[in-house]
Amino acid sequence: SYGPEARGGAAKSEVIISDEDIDFPEISNPDILLAMTQLAADKYAGSIKPGGTLIIDPTFVKSVPETKAAKVISVPLTQVARDEVGRDMVANIVAVGAISVLTGLVSREAAEKAVLNRVPKGTEEMNKKALLAGFAAGEKVLAE
Repeated sequence: SYGPEARGGAAKSEVIISDEDIDFPEISNPDILLAMTQLAADKYAGSIKPGGTLIIDPTFVKSVPETKAAKVISVPLTQVARDEVGRDMVANIVAVGAISVLTGLVSREAAEKAVLNRVPKGTEEMNKKALLAGFAAGEKVLAE
């Protein structure tokens, strides 16, 4: 853990995906929530829109909290990062790949371009490997 998680708080980041202008960059009731820790799942799962989707990482989320989500999807993001890349720290990039496959909201090409434009110099190959592992993890979930 790092940041607020290391100090006992829950970390939260919001991403809005839209083909239209985004007037207000804050989300109160997300369509999709990714919970990578039990604390985050417990704190934010209640905010999902009715009919939304909760995606959990079972490495750290051991019990699914009460939610209005129509779907709960378990993707072993941290385990995939460990097994495929050798680094827990890229679990978030694995998540980008998995979510792009699971939702179809972002193309693989757009996800790859976004990731490679944002990661620190010298980490591009590791992050691309994590993203590809995420695509595969998403495909595996869809096939189940």
